[in-house]
Amino acid sequence: MVTIISYIKHITPQITRTLVMPMDVNNHVIGTELATLADAKTYICLPAGAKLPANQPPEIATSIATVTLTPAQITEIKDLSPHVALIRSRVVSMIADKYSIQDEIKILKAPPGSVVDAYNLHVNNCRAWGVAEKAKLGL
Repeated sequence: MVTIISYIKHITPQITRTLVMPMDVNNHVIGTELATLADAKTYICLPAGAKLPANQPPEIATSIATVTLTPAQITEIKDLSPHVALIRSRVVSMIADKYSIQDEIKILKAPPGSVVDAYNLHVNNCRAWGVAEKAKLGL
C-alpha cells in the first residue's frame, strides 16, 4: 500500500525548497510527486516500505504530513497530475493500437455480437490497466 504525503513548498524569489525524496541504491528517486492543489499543498506518493529521509529543509519540515486523501482531493489530483494524464493518454493509445476511430464508429453501428464483445473486452482491459496504474499512485 502506498503512503500519501502532503507538504507546502517554500518558494521565494531566490529559492524553492521541496521535499527531499528517498533514493534507491542506484540513486533513483523513490516516489512520485502527484500535484500541487488549490490548498497550496503538494502531494506525493511513496511505495510500500519507503520512508522519507530525516534531513528535510527546515522551511518545509513542519508542513510534512501523512494524509488520507478525500474523494475531492483525489478528483483534483487526477485533474492536475501529469502522471494521471500520461496514464489516460496511454489507455487511449492502447485502444487505438487495436481499433482506429473508423473501426470504433463501425462498432457503434454494429449489432451485438462477437465484434462488439471483442471491442468491449479490449477497452475494458485497457481501462483496467489504467485503474491499476492510478492505484499504484494511491488514487
